[in-house]
Amino acid sequence: MSNRFYAVCGILEIDGKILFVRHTYGAAKDRILIPGGYVKEGEFPSEAVKREFFEETSVQAEADSVFAIQFRTDQWCIVFRMKHISGAPVSDGYENSEVLLLTPEEAVERPDITNMSRAILRSYISDKDKTLEKGDYQSISLERGTYEIFGV
Repeated sequence: MSNRFYAVCGILEIDGKILFVRHTYGAAKDRILIPGGYVKEGEFPSEAVKREFFEETSVQAEADSVFAIQFRTDQWCIVFRMKHISGAPVSDGYENSEVLLLTPEEAVERPDITNMSRAILRSYISDKDKTLEKGDYQSISLERGTYEIFGV
């Protein structure tokens, strides 16, 4: 079950270029954006973005750090910086019609990029290392594996 209140997306750089998908439905139909989707019930956001990348592009990637968070009154979206593990990107042919690898500078100039992806990339261009890395804090009241913390 997906939960439309909690979303994730990620910036994945492969050979100096960012991975994008061309969306096939909704407000972003026919536009390019960084891959992502909704967090399933009981799923960590870092696992959700890993799953979404694989489902949409067949690429194995892991969340490396948190780059940004968008808050709305009815939803939040965590933007992760991703680490490429394996696989060449291909379209899923369902949620997206193509995958593209573009430099951040190329992408922000395109008229078919979503506004959120453009804003994220402008920030990425100015300081791509501005992230919250996954911390190793150990809670005394929570079991290991029941929480994640970034920035501590």
